[in-house]
Amino acid sequence: MHEMAICESIRGIIEEEAARQDFRKVGRVCMEIGRLSAVEVEALKFGFDVVMRGSLAQDARLEIVETEGRAWCMPCGQSVPIAARFDPCPDCGSHQLQVTGGQEMKIRELEVS
Repeated sequence: MHEMAICESIRGIIEEEAARQDFRKVGRVCMEIGRLSAVEVEALKFGFDVVMRGSLAQDARLEIVETEGRAWCMPCGQSVPIAARFDPCPDCGSHQLQVTGGQEMKIRELEVS
């Protein structure tokens, strides 16, 4: 489950930022995760609680903002929403799509004290 490794990375980022910005506690972590990022949100939430034990973010609330998948359709020249990789264009049915969004995975904001 790579979500645990992602949570370890989040913890590392929090610790680095705490040292840099001098905060002592994290109350909320807001993450932006794209639907095409291959992250299982429920597993990430579970892993977050486990990995954050004993850290600055021990009691922090994890909020997930999911971004939709988007792709550029080469034949029809449109930016279109997609639910999964290799989906056809919803407008013309083509499979010649270049993914342009929905792969993101980043910490959007931290609520700290």
